[in-house]
Amino acid sequence: MIQVVVRALEILEYVAKKENDPTTLTELAAAVSLNQPTCANIVKTLVDKKYLDHVGRRKGYRLGAMAYQLTDNVAYNEHLVLASKDIMEELTDRLNETSLLGILRNNKRFLLHIANSDQDLQVRSRTESDIYSTATGRILVAFLSLKEIDALIEAIGLPAPLVWPNVETREQFLAALDAIRREEIVITRSLKHIVGIAVPLWKGGQVVASLSVFLPESRYTPNRIPIIINAVREAAGQINKRLAG
Repeated sequence: MIQVVVRALEILEYVAKKENDPTTLTELAAAVSLNQPTCANIVKTLVDKKYLDHVGRRKGYRLGAMAYQLTDNVAYNEHLVLASKDIMEELTDRLNETSLLGILRNNKRFLLHIANSDQDLQVRSRTESDIYSTATGRILVAFLSLKEIDALIEAIGLPAPLVWPNVETREQFLAALDAIRREEIVITRSLKHIVGIAVPLWKGGQVVASLSVFLPESRYTPNRIPIIINAVREAAGQINKRLAG
């Protein structure tokens, strides 16, 4: 057996038994009979690959998003919804526009929660959508690792020109994603005149989901643009504080 793989699995198994209680590096090293530097290197890799979340230097580690997604476990998603639901309702009430909570699943944008507005003209969004065509999908892709991005390109290719103009090569695609990471916001306008505004949600130094607002282009007027953007950013900040806790 490859010992480093065995040790990594033992670390995950030990953390899983603790459920929501963080496990310190010292405790992990003792539990799996490793010296701390070796254990720290394995744990760092697991954090980088999102199988563990680092919840603070003094607190330690919990299972990350990828550990739950291996079995499609709903516990992690439920945590995101509970942290976001009432804030999303307040955001929708404030703007009277639909807000969405989205993650990546099987190379698709998947919605965990929707807070619908009561507008006569509403934007309806499918639970699963192409990641390149949605603001939510684009911002989630932007915060993937380079290896994950290359794997995505290999699996589904680059965006079609009508879906995402000016990203016809890998270099152009990476440059577009780099701009998204710097700005931490995506604004899309579809051929059906729908505007999407999405920002990242963070936990343990990783982007785990996205908060977005979708509305008809006719209501995305110059005087409302800063109001909408500020409201979405503020709501995301509130959710991020909860996730950090």
